[in-house]
Amino acid sequence: MKKGTGVFLVLALALAAILVAGCGGAKGTADSKQAPEKIIAKFSHVAAPSTPKGLAAQKFAELVKERTNGRVEIQVFPSSQLYGDKDEFEALQANNVQFIAPSAGKLISFDQRFQIGDMPFLFKDNQGASRFWDSEAGKKLMKSLESQGMVGLTSWPNGMRQFMNSKKELRKPEDFKGLKFRVPAGGVLVDIFQALGAGAVTLPFSEVYPALQQKVVDGTIATFDNIENEKYAEVLNYLTVANVNNLSYIVIANKKFWEGLPSDLRGTIEQCLKEATEYERQLADKLDQESLAKLKQKIKVYELNPEERQAFVQAMQPVWAKYEPVIGKDLFEEAQKLNK
Repeated sequence: MKKGTGVFLVLALALAAILVAGCGGAKGTADSKQAPEKIIAKFSHVAAPSTPKGLAAQKFAELVKERTNGRVEIQVFPSSQLYGDKDEFEALQANNVQFIAPSAGKLISFDQRFQIGDMPFLFKDNQGASRFWDSEAGKKLMKSLESQGMVGLTSWPNGMRQFMNSKKELRKPEDFKGLKFRVPAGGVLVDIFQALGAGAVTLPFSEVYPALQQKVVDGTIATFDNIENEKYAEVLNYLTVANVNNLSYIVIANKKFWEGLPSDLRGTIEQCLKEATEYERQLADKLDQESLAKLKQKIKVYELNPEERQAFVQAMQPVWAKYEPVIGKDLFEEAQKLNK
């Protein structure tokens, strides 16, 4: 009887060991097969897919998918498909989207100093604008967005803004009197046209073409590339190449989303964004010149000579005097230094 009990006990212990080992093995197998949770981020913007911003956003998404082996997917929504100018900031702050790329001038409601991007005749070209935004002064300005739940990451230049209208050729400041122009935001752009004796109307990007077509406004201020892609030449007849100011987009992320990314993934995404930015900047210059060449075949294009441009510079002095105290002399001086 004792012997039988001993054998039974040994067999029971052996069976228990097998069961425990089996359970542990099954658990280990399940854990090893469990893939990291996929992160999906939405990138909403208002421009057409074929613009430098549209192509760069798509490039960014492709790089992120490749470099993270699909762990992060950035879904790009161009042409105001999700949100327009009026509500993209609210959507970003609510984390309904994780990335947007508005023009610098649209950030003035968060920090008035962002008006530096719209100052007339401060930046001479795309490269000069990018040098400013990449500088410590530019990065410090972007950092001011963090108190609003947003993180400024980089700048994507679109080009130098030019004057375009349906009424007449514009060669001197006096030619603007009585005309009405669309602007993307208030502040500096409104004052530019007021200094020229013209009116300014703030309209969302998606409403510009119908406003021009229906003669709600006589003209607009835009880059060559935007003029070409948005088909403004169908409704406007005259383009004046003046290099008024630089249109740069600021790529912004939702702060909670950005800081919540695992550090390894965030580093990878930052590198992808850096490469997408280099791609965008080269593309902006290339498409800018291609668009100008196309526009010359469709409408009347007049390029200001140095003397004529200087007359506009003089006309803008009241605008400079008004905004320097608001933006800060230090930012003005940094921008001027980087644009010599």
